[in-house]
Amino acid sequence: MNIVRTEGLTKTYGSGSTAVTALEHVSVSIGSGEFVAVMGPSGCGKSTLLHLVGGLDRPTEGKVFLEGQDIYAMKDDQLTELRRRKIGFIFQFFNLLPMLTAAENTALPLILDGVSPAVARGQAGEWLERLNLGDRLDHHPDQLSGGQQQRVAIARALTSEPSLILADEPTGNLDSHASDEIASLLRKVADEWERSIFMVTHDPRIAAYADRIIFLKDGKMVEDAQLNGATAKDVKLVKAKAEAL
Repeated sequence: MNIVRTEGLTKTYGSGSTAVTALEHVSVSIGSGEFVAVMGPSGCGKSTLLHLVGGLDRPTEGKVFLEGQDIYAMKDDQLTELRRRKIGFIFQFFNLLPMLTAAENTALPLILDGVSPAVARGQAGEWLERLNLGDRLDHHPDQLSGGQQQRVAIARALTSEPSLILADEPTGNLDSHASDEIASLLRKVADEWERSIFMVTHDPRIAAYADRIIFLKDGKMVEDAQLNGATAKDVKLVKAKAEAL
């Protein structure tokens, strides 16, 4: 079953002679529990595509369906609720609140959705335990390594039990060792917890953990490549394709 499907997704900024098309007629689909990466040169439309799929921006043309629902046919308050409950976001710079502990950061989306703090903290603790952070519940972000902070961010994205995880350069602020740990964890999120993942990355080694890679160039999709699981052959193939764009 497709969790996400886009039809002719187009985003143009400005109008007339100054118009810039960031994304042009992109149609993709992501199945349940599928891990899909997006690659391409700077300015090719990767982040624009991610933002449109996540309901953070509205397309000039085209549609986005999440679990069969046309998200841009919704009213703003309905779309906000859908984002909060159906989509988890992971960012390059973690976006943790420095005054909150790991457990409090993780529980925050549930509390904002009306869940009682006690219940929210309990669910947050369960996810942090699953991500091997059970001994860091009361630590603040400045007491955690970069990799640990990103794991807290992943726990926060998962705590509302979303069907889709959107990850924007999730390893871009980490060293190679921590990057591999986060990529392996995202692979686990897809395989064991059956969440669909849509990830933007510039790193061929990280992209090779995905099931498929969507390659963009000048706002257009130029290839949809199937992979076999972060093998050395996959990494070499992805690197060659990325360099050819």
